Amino acid sequence: MNRAASIVLGCVRALVGASFAVHGSAILFGTPAISGVTTKFAEWPGWWAGLIELVGGAAVAIGLATRAAALLCSGSMAYAFLTVHLPHGVLPINNGGEPAAMFCWAFFLIAVLGPGAFAIDNALRGRSFVGRRKDARRRAGADTVDRARLSTG
Repeated sequence: MNRAASIVLGCVRALVGASFAVHGSAILFGTPAISGVTTKFAEWPGWWAGLIELVGGAAVAIGLATRAAALLCSGSMAYAFLTVHLPHGVLPINNGGEPAAMFCWAFFLIAVLGPGAFAIDNALRGRSFVGRRKDARRRAGADTVDRARLSTG
């Protein structure tokens, strides 16, 4: 992935994850108050969905265990769409499932493509802030220098 694509993916990942975490916070704690709906501790599926949204969304936002967290978040939104929205119609625009469908596919895309730039996963894997291997970048520079020496020698 080129540098610009990695940066855009990292920004999208952070925004999608943060939005999801805020939604989870609203479900669990009622803040920010977006719908006035909170759920009781360990109540299925609402509390568990809120927990996945808060923790999974935060993990995706900071880029920690990104692929696994994004896959879990994608699956939770697929479950929400299939069990809550689909019984009211197939089209998301008619059944109120647009946010669930969009989050599902956005997280699936992040799970497939990886974290992009600005992710903790990059630091843990010895990559630079934008996601390229540090040693690979040095090697690329050395190859350029070697080619320049050969052409002048």
